[in-house]
Amino acid sequence: MRALIVEDEILASEELNYLIQEHSQIEVVDRLEDGLDVLKFLQEQEVDVIFLDINIPSLDGMMLAHHIGKFATKPYIVFTTAYKEHAAEAFELEAFDYILKPYDEKRIAAMLHKLELAFKRDHTPMEQHIEDGPATMVDGSAAQGDLVRERDTNSHTDRRINLLRNDNIIVTETADIYYAEAQEKVTKVYTKNGEFTMPVSISDFHSRLPQDMFFRCHRSYVVNLSQIREIVPWFNNTYLLRLRDLEAEVPVSRGKVKEFRQLMRI
Repeated sequence: MRALIVEDEILASEELNYLIQEHSQIEVVDRLEDGLDVLKFLQEQEVDVIFLDINIPSLDGMMLAHHIGKFATKPYIVFTTAYKEHAAEAFELEAFDYILKPYDEKRIAAMLHKLELAFKRDHTPMEQHIEDGPATMVDGSAAQGDLVRERDTNSHTDRRINLLRNDNIIVTETADIYYAEAQEKVTKVYTKNGEFTMPVSISDFHSRLPQDMFFRCHRSYVVNLSQIREIVPWFNNTYLLRLRDLEAEVPVSRGKVKEFRQLMRI
């Protein structure tokens, strides 16, 4: 991986450069201090990741990230900053991570490990990610597993999503999300690694997920089809969905029943 450090504090730049060399195989190709210089650099060279401070001259890190987000090939962005209040905006920009200063070596090392794994995964042909083995349906058939594998094979969407917890951006496998629920102006997301509260509508959140994997089963719910354990008939010819590892039940609304039956082949 090729990296660019954007930092106007010399000591912070040197410390980050050292930690990258110490805890990863990532090559730092340059270190810059000015936002406009970064844009000029990126017109001539490509990098895989940018470690980006927010408070830099000419063009601040957030504005720079907005510009980079329009590139055809986008590098990962890891914000490195002393300011906690920009974490939500960093999430909106789909940053890989948000690191607070002063640097914590263990936190940096964990982030770098995650980054290298993500780079390797994102540059592996999708067919190598597809898992074998049927999923069980309410009657024990393999139809759901066949459907999920078929839909995964045709998927070209990103298999990771950024979730926000306190001041940290948690890069999460979309397959680890069980379901999401609308709660007033936020969306509650239930995952293998706990719960998250996202400052976006459920429609916005659903649009960021692989559409072949996640179904809007109700105006207030989005469910991961591959995590369904049991389909239970409910009143008015609707269903309740029971998910793997969870006690919660997710409803399918009357308006979504026909589409759900087609998706699940029931």
